[in-house]
Amino acid sequence: MISLPFRTRRSRTRASRPQPGLRVTWFAAAIVAAVVPFAATPARAQSYPDRPITMVVAFAPGGSTSIVARAVADRMSETLGQKVIIDNRPGAGGTIGTKAVAGSAPDGYTIALGYTGTLAIGPTLYSHAGYDPRKDFAPIGLIGNAPNSLVVHPSFPAKTVAELIAYAKANPGKVNFGSAGVGTASHVSGEYFANAAGIKLIHIPYKGTGPALTDLIGGHIPMAFAPIPATHSNISGGTLRALAVTSTTRIALLPDVPTISEAGLTGFDASLYYGLVAPAGTPRPIIDKLNAALREALDSDDVKKRLVADGTNVTPSTPEEYAAFIDTDEAKWSKIVKASGAKGD
Repeated sequence: MISLPFRTRRSRTRASRPQPGLRVTWFAAAIVAAVVPFAATPARAQSYPDRPITMVVAFAPGGSTSIVARAVADRMSETLGQKVIIDNRPGAGGTIGTKAVAGSAPDGYTIALGYTGTLAIGPTLYSHAGYDPRKDFAPIGLIGNAPNSLVVHPSFPAKTVAELIAYAKANPGKVNFGSAGVGTASHVSGEYFANAAGIKLIHIPYKGTGPALTDLIGGHIPMAFAPIPATHSNISGGTLRALAVTSTTRIALLPDVPTISEAGLTGFDASLYYGLVAPAGTPRPIIDKLNAALREALDSDDVKKRLVADGTNVTPSTPEEYAAFIDTDEAKWSKIVKASGAKGD
C-alpha cells in the first residue's frame, strides 16, 4: 500500500492541488519504485552465485565447527558452481564472527555456520553480543547435531563420571576443565555439569576446541567438554579417555560410552546443533538456492559418511524448520546459562 501525505481540507486549495499530468507522473514513478526491487530479485537469484561465497566459522580451525563446515562446503561448491570458502573468525565465544555476518550485505555471498554456542548460548551469556538470533539472520537449514563428550587425559585418576564427581568433591577448586572459549557450548556444558553435580570446576578457556584438545592431550589440563567430531579420533587412538557423552542416549560411534544422564544426573542433555544462516533480508530465492545445495550435500553418501564418522547425526531441514529450532534452542539454553551463573562479559 502506498501512503499519501496527509493534508487538511482547508490547506487543499485549487492552487495547491497537483495538476493531472503531474499526478499521473508521480503515481507512475511510485509504482516503478515499488515494483523494480521485486523484479530485480528473481534476476539476482537466477545469476546467483557469480562469485565465491564466504562461509564464516566463528571459531579457530581444528574444532567441530570447522570439521562440519568443510564437509558441506566442499560439496556445495560443486553444486553451486562457485567456491564456498571457509573463513575462521574466532573470538568472544564465537560472537565476533557471528556479529560480523549479521552486519554483512544480505546478498548471499556471506553466510555463517550456525551453532548452538553462537545462536543459543551467546545471546544470553554476553550482554553485548551484538545480534539477535531470531531477527538478524535468515535461516538456510539445519545440518545436524552431535553431543559433547566429557573427555579426560589418560593419566587422570577418575575412570567414570561418578569417580570424577567424587574426586572433585574431595579436591574442591582443584580440577580444571578446558573449553573452546568463554561462552561456547563446551564452556556452558561444563558449568551445567558442575552445577548439576554440585561440584566446583575451574574453567580454562581457549581460542577454539583445537587448542583446548592440544593442551589436554599434552597433559596441561586434566579434562574438557568437547564436541565428538573433534574428539572421537583421539578417543579411538587412546590419547583421550571418554567418560560420557552429553546427549540423553548413547551414540553409535561410541556405543560403550555412557551418557551423563545414565551416570546419575538424570535428564542431563547438552547436544550441539549445526546449520547455515545468512544475514536477515537475504532474498528468499537465494535462501532457497542455498538450502537446495545444502540438502543435496547432506544427501550425498560422501558427506554423510564424513559427518557420521565424526559423530554428527545428519538432520536436513527447511528454512522454516530451522527458524523454529533456533527459537526453541535459544529458549532452552538461555535458562541453562542463567541457572549456571556463567558470564561472558
